[in-house]
Amino acid sequence: MSNLSDSKSNLTLSLLLADRDVRTVLSLTPCIVFLYVNGVMLYTLRKKAVFQEASRYILFSHMLWIDTLNLFMSVVLFVCAVSRIFIMKIVCLFLLIAATVLYHASVLNLALMSLERYVAICVPLRHADFTSYRRTNMAIGVVWMISWIQSLSEIIIFNAIDTTNTAVNLFCSRTTLYRLQVYKNIEISFTCIFFVSVSFVVIFTYVSIAIVAKSASSDKMSAKKANKTVLLHLIQLGLCAASILVGVIQELAYVHADLVTAMYVMYTCFVVFQIFPRCLSPLIYGMRDQAFSSLFKYYFTFGLKKQNSCHTETN
Repeated sequence: MSNLSDSKSNLTLSLLLADRDVRTVLSLTPCIVFLYVNGVMLYTLRKKAVFQEASRYILFSHMLWIDTLNLFMSVVLFVCAVSRIFIMKIVCLFLLIAATVLYHASVLNLALMSLERYVAICVPLRHADFTSYRRTNMAIGVVWMISWIQSLSEIIIFNAIDTTNTAVNLFCSRTTLYRLQVYKNIEISFTCIFFVSVSFVVIFTYVSIAIVAKSASSDKMSAKKANKTVLLHLIQLGLCAASILVGVIQELAYVHADLVTAMYVMYTCFVVFQIFPRCLSPLIYGMRDQAFSSLFKYYFTFGLKKQNSCHTETN
């Protein structure tokens, strides 16, 4: 009887591992595809001077870099979680810091892109001054400095106060590395500040552009297009907010559900909240720009699709 039970257990474990491997491959395949798409987009942005000088394209390129790095970090952490890989504490700290900084930079960049559209539509005469190459890069620099505040706070606490982590190798996640309550308080505080601030900026720009779009003296087509762009940023912000719950959902699944259910939850959360928001939004944003989409399709198809002759609009 014991041999029969052991055989059933081994068979169940083998099927579970095979199912895990299949799902891992299915999850990583779209990541590879979207990393290629993002790579082609970044290459396209390097092929025209206007794409490197106009503020909207600079910010779009910045968003692509952040989302590409964010997707790569998500894949690394996902593979480590699924495979139950124990890694060095210092490496885990680096991965979590990078993921946090990239996540905050991604959220703040949405506010920058919305403000750029607000200036272009609501203050068109000052658009060239406010969104010059120098000021745009300064704004991006400020975004990165702000994005580091939470991580620097956690690094200081981790090195100066935290004595709960003595293991050299561990399963890498925020809950296993950051065990003190102060980490959760810092994360909640910064998350609330970031999302309230960015939500206010995005909603303010959306309402302002909507008011301008209704006025008789404005360029209604440009205003409506800009409003749709800001609405896309609002949807992106909502997806970013939803992705915060991924870690919580996964931890609850591992505690309160069986292993099979927990794995299903992990794969579903990864695909819905990690892959698609970071891949579809830049693709949709890029395809809405006629000049960029024409050149992107040309490079994406290795020159098989001819470019449309069109002028790039920077406003």
